[in-house]
Amino acid sequence: MDRFSSDYLDDIEARLYSSVLADILDDAGYRHQVMHHDVRPLYTGAKAVGRAATMLAIEVTELPPEPYRLLMDLLDGLKAGEVVVGAVQGNPGGALWGELLSTHTRARGGRGTVLDGLSRDSWGIVDMKFPVFATGLSPADSKGRLEVIAIRVTIPVAGVSVADGDLVFADGDGCVVVPAAVEEDVVGRALEKVSGEDTMREILAKGASIREVFKEYGIL
Repeated sequence: MDRFSSDYLDDIEARLYSSVLADILDDAGYRHQVMHHDVRPLYTGAKAVGRAATMLAIEVTELPPEPYRLLMDLLDGLKAGEVVVGAVQGNPGGALWGELLSTHTRARGGRGTVLDGLSRDSWGIVDMKFPVFATGLSPADSKGRLEVIAIRVTIPVAGVSVADGDLVFADGDGCVVVPAAVEEDVVGRALEKVSGEDTMREILAKGASIREVFKEYGIL
């Protein structure tokens, strides 16, 4: 299995959704893999599925000698199939993301951005339909307010520990992180559950007892 393959990631994006992955992770004992609910898509229908490319930023009060240095290192090193996943420690202050970064990331084969922080240029991002998830918007630039201090390391993002390379799945319900170590099992079980849900949905649509259907299929 090529974990960066567009076919593999496209298949997961088309067939799964965040809540079914969250359920399977819960059953496997991974009960802290859903980001806080305030990480939301910038537009309806946004969906970002790919490998986490992580970055951690902190609040600053003056311009660093080389603004954006590590941010640009991360973006210039992006691999196709990755989703930029970022977090801000301290006051988010300004927007860590915007339209030009989205344009660059898409051109590099990136599949989206998930931030425990702010974005801007929403008009451009929405127009280009690049999937960005963030806690809010601000017109303020991050320069002199935020600075990326670490990339490609395990970081806390909206209540979830995210390692570089973990599978990230974000849709209208929220953002779920599947640890790489259990990905094959979790994805396989999620696909099975979706198939069971399809069958159960057809039975329930005919007016069957939900208690009896749950007893048979164990899905709700």
